[in-house]
Amino acid sequence: MSLMERVCAVADVNDAAVRGATPRKLTVEQLRKDVRVWTSFEAIAAIMVDNPQRARNELRTACRHALAAQKWDALSGVEKRQLTEEMIDVVFGMGPVESLIADESITEIMVNGARSIFYERDGRLHKSDARFDSDEQVRVLIDRIIGPLGRRIDESSPMVDARLPQGHRVNAVIPPIAPDGPHVTIRAFTRRVMTLDEMVRTGSFDAETATFLAWLVVCRKNVVVSGGTGSGKTTLLNALSCCIPTGERIVTIEDSAELKFDEGLHVVRLEARPRNAEGEGEVTIRDLVINALRMRPDRIIVGECRSGEAIDMLQAMNTGHDGSLTTLHANSPEDVVDRMVTMVRYAVDLPVDAIEAQIGNAFDYVVQVSRHADGSRFLSTIAEVVYDRRSRGCSVERVYAAPAPGEGAWIRRPVLLDAVLDGEHASEREVEQWEQQACGALQR
Repeated sequence: MSLMERVCAVADVNDAAVRGATPRKLTVEQLRKDVRVWTSFEAIAAIMVDNPQRARNELRTACRHALAAQKWDALSGVEKRQLTEEMIDVVFGMGPVESLIADESITEIMVNGARSIFYERDGRLHKSDARFDSDEQVRVLIDRIIGPLGRRIDESSPMVDARLPQGHRVNAVIPPIAPDGPHVTIRAFTRRVMTLDEMVRTGSFDAETATFLAWLVVCRKNVVVSGGTGSGKTTLLNALSCCIPTGERIVTIEDSAELKFDEGLHVVRLEARPRNAEGEGEVTIRDLVINALRMRPDRIIVGECRSGEAIDMLQAMNTGHDGSLTTLHANSPEDVVDRMVTMVRYAVDLPVDAIEAQIGNAFDYVVQVSRHADGSRFLSTIAEVVYDRRSRGCSVERVYAAPAPGEGAWIRRPVLLDAVLDGEHASEREVEQWEQQACGALQR
């Protein structure tokens, strides 16, 4: 069934009592029937391919002509405009989730078939009053998202990852692996770049910690941002990237392009690509890391290490690309080493001590982010990565810990402060003031 056929199938409502549709939905359906007198949806779909704005204008014009009929006189001008926008959402937009996607305070949207829609705001789940008319309408939404990307979803390939034009990440699953109907999960990302100062204002960490994180970047330390799903790894990685000095060439590598940068930075963005419908054309994160080394990068930012690309990331950090950043899933900074060893062994069969040597020489600091029980996200740990040549082992030593938001304390003096002074990134007085403030926070 084509996308246009799906749209028409969703809109056809023969019996409101059987389908449980509201009078409002039936009014939208009646408008669809009246609009067909003035234009064909097939023609609008053809225009949409080359000129989306013109297609929307054509549909608005047809709606205006249809609503001018005497049968619609009972509706006010506001109601007619609302009907027109709802009609456009059905044909072009995201349907019932359109308003949720437009709301920048919402970070996750979960469509559980036609039955329910949930969203996350401030770390907490809420149930939306909106809903789809049928599972078929959810399939229309999925097709609309993945169609322009050249991807497919069907019984033989019932899972798909995609990205909306505004950068939101989308995952969809359909029967038979989702027996209760199609499910869509949309991870919404802010349309602007969040800085370290903004994260201080939201309570993720204090001003001293923000200064320390900025020093990590300007001193060209290799940093791993670790944490669980939804803990804010990408947000912090983006904030760290704002501290990169201008004049450096940055190559970013992501599964789905999510990072955002200021206009003045020299950024080359690379995005992985899955197999096409014929099972060909896949470009993995590992392929992109290898290729990035030939692109004269000053820094490499890998959105997330998940598998064999870990070995290439380590080699990049060990061959002159200082100041590189990456994220990975880990429950603690200590788990980062074990996770990296496991991922490297996906790609090559090396002794554990050889891998730990690579890790110890590549990573300088691990920054752990966590999600509190109340849904807030905060920086929970900063740790130094140290390699002991005598024991041939890699250790992680914590320098900062925060059991909860606003309860952070520095455990000991970070080695980074010496590099800050040696590189003249701050004056001796500034470093002394930082130490006094950090120690004062610890005493309190």
